[in-house]
Amino acid sequence: MKDIAIIGAGGFGREVKMLIDQINLVNPQFNFLGFYDDGIEQGTLVNNHPVLGGVADINLASNDLGIVAAIGLPSLKKKLLEKITNPKISFPKLIHPGVIIGTDDVTIGEGTIICAGSIITVNIKIGAHVIFNLGCTVGHDTIIGDYSSFMPSVNVSGEVVIENEVYVGTGAKIINQLSIGTKTIVGAGAVVYKSLPANCTAVGIPAKPVKFND
Repeated sequence: MKDIAIIGAGGFGREVKMLIDQINLVNPQFNFLGFYDDGIEQGTLVNNHPVLGGVADINLASNDLGIVAAIGLPSLKKKLLEKITNPKISFPKLIHPGVIIGTDDVTIGEGTIICAGSIITVNIKIGAHVIFNLGCTVGHDTIIGDYSSFMPSVNVSGEVVIENEVYVGTGAKIINQLSIGTKTIVGAGAVVYKSLPANCTAVGIPAKPVKFND
């Protein structure tokens, strides 16, 4: 059994703990130690599991430890993970046992979380530390960059290129053969039918940039 802990003890962190439990029911492999969270006092119990400290305390771990980041905001997720320099730390993938993943040319990076009800088809490349919340779908020949986050029920069609640190809100749909630039935010319920540039927030049906982010 591999020791594992979660960065983030909020709502999604608690759901990721549930995901670990569901994985262990089918294939026992993780020993859950607790949470790391900069905003909650060390020793606090969250669903009867301890907050082990802040993110900086991960670098004090003396034994091998798996870490997953249950942080939806890509920029914050990247910032926190870049603080980890401890060679004892690894970043396991967490994939719900009911997720459907094609067997033909699918690669998934370290630290990626794929929740129940999701479908990943064929010829897909998913980067590191990506989050697919409940019920997401990804179509053929799609590339997804590091640290991106997809909220529940997002549908990504085929031949889409999504660059690093993209956030896609609940229920958004991305039509085939498009690209979405780095650090762009797609609002909940949006329908993306034209490619979006980097560093923008796009909302609506059809999705249009409403502001450009710093």
